[in-house]
Amino acid sequence: MTAPAEIKARPIGADFVEAADRALSTGRSDQVSDADLERIMTAAIRLYAAKADADNPQPRPVTPELVTPTDIVVTVSALIRSAGLNLWDLSMWFNRTKR
Repeated sequence: MTAPAEIKARPIGADFVEAADRALSTGRSDQVSDADLERIMTAAIRLYAAKADADNPQPRPVTPELVTPTDIVVTVSALIRSAGLNLWDLSMWFNRTKR
């Protein structure tokens, strides 16, 4: 049995976005487990990297109006540390051009 045409599927990630918004609005970031956040971030980063290598132009990684510079720096710093990289490694990739 197929769904009626007027019923649209929920966008992928909608449940996580709602959970994150709820956790942030209530000041309870612990409502999303560290393990779930790690799985989601890992999948999102891998997918973004694959799309960025394949697409021209690259997709926007975030909606700039919804994140602060501090949000970005905290996240990027954690990503760099978790991968065992340093700022010199980052500088090599920062101005990389697509082949």
